[in-house]
Amino acid sequence: MPERSHFVVVANRLPVDRVTTEEGETTWRTSPGGLVTALEPVMRKHGGAWVGWHGATDESVEPFTHDGYEIVPVALSASEFEEYYEGFSNATLWPLYHDTVAFPEYHREWWDAYVVVNRRFAEATAEVAADGATVWVQDYQLQLVPQLLRELRPDLSIGFFLHIPFPPTELFQQLPWRRRILEGLLGADLVGFQVPGAASNFLRLVRARTDHRVERDGVALGDHTCHARAYPISIDTSGFKELAESPEAVEEADRLLEDLGHPKRVLLGVDRLDYTKGLRQRIRAIGELFAEGRLDPSETVFLQIATPSRERVEEYRKLRDDIDLLVGRINSEIGDIGHRPIVYQHTSYPRVKMAALYRIADVAVVTPLRDGMNLVAKEYVACHPGTEGALVLSEFAGAARELKQAYLVNPYDINGMKDTVMQAITDPAVVRRRRMRSLRRQVETHTIDAWADHFLGDLKRIGQARAGNPTWSLNPAENLARFIRARSAENEAEE
Repeated sequence: MPERSHFVVVANRLPVDRVTTEEGETTWRTSPGGLVTALEPVMRKHGGAWVGWHGATDESVEPFTHDGYEIVPVALSASEFEEYYEGFSNATLWPLYHDTVAFPEYHREWWDAYVVVNRRFAEATAEVAADGATVWVQDYQLQLVPQLLRELRPDLSIGFFLHIPFPPTELFQQLPWRRRILEGLLGADLVGFQVPGAASNFLRLVRARTDHRVERDGVALGDHTCHARAYPISIDTSGFKELAESPEAVEEADRLLEDLGHPKRVLLGVDRLDYTKGLRQRIRAIGELFAEGRLDPSETVFLQIATPSRERVEEYRKLRDDIDLLVGRINSEIGDIGHRPIVYQHTSYPRVKMAALYRIADVAVVTPLRDGMNLVAKEYVACHPGTEGALVLSEFAGAARELKQAYLVNPYDINGMKDTVMQAITDPAVVRRRRMRSLRRQVETHTIDAWADHFLGDLKRIGQARAGNPTWSLNPAENLARFIRARSAENEAEE
């Protein structure tokens, strides 16, 4: 058992993947996933421990150290993976929380597995957390952990952050176990959401479905008060920018352009292969632009990267087959021998290659049907050199609230999407530069460090208020104003 830690992150997956070297040795490397990319800088800054599943079923792995912090693996059986993860997490909660883009399934045995696994995560966290430690629980797979952990360790300061949308009351009330989920989240001192509307949805449901008193953003629970607020997540902006300017990324960008035949224009989509990402609508829109002659296939290439995701879930297999057929039909009707107007890659790429893709993209097309935030939009802004790029962004992504100078679209409106893509291509250079400069200022100001400092700072001050030493107002508007003033003072001191 590792030493007890004063800062603990709890997530479904660990931030590492097990790999075998050429010499046949087993080692661990940092995962490329979106949650890891977001939280890795936080772990490097704070140290501590990360509790999560290591990726293999029916196997126990001993804790170990990685990049200066402790890795604490939690075991899952094959049946638990199927029922807790593929079942309740991704066939019940995921579609429900994404506005039922796909139909959610409700099975009692999936719920039972969800309870068992959440309790196991809570117990593992209780063992590794030091007295009075700060614990930050991540995402929809672990919504019962805050309450279970508080029962085990009332001394802890517990935060929870939901990376995906939180649905309106009309949808959430479909869930047979709706009150249990709400009570699970209320075990936290602070519940963070991507946008204010999600926090409002949560508080509205607490009023409607529990007996607890709600005042402003707080829910009084006797032993503690749970606060619900918005904390839009961001990226390690300087890290992405440095990576995109590295010799390796520049060389990879040149190689990619050569492989694509040096087109005059590159349009880029980067997504997990997921039905919430709007891939069918996006590819249809681009295909029609080629078919109508508004995009010239001899000058323009649309490059779509679809990272494999949940390959064993039927809905995802069907989506993969649909996209394969759609891309194949468009290319056969529009493309020439040896030239494809749509280049579709169903694979994962390392970070350097992703940075290179962002470098070469004249237009990034990020059009999910529903998304908590969507960090691809911010990564593109951080990585694209100069101010000649353009971002086409779904208004149903959380990022649209911040990246207001993107070309916003309704992804359900195919004709509107086509017109907006063409506007992003044909707008005068001065207009595109102005938009891109504004986007870059936003991404450079609201970084992953600012996000983590804001959330963890509020969590600390809520804990101080609970301990009878209030040094921070619990009014969210006043908190944000103080936070911005504090950050400005820090920046002036550094200069």
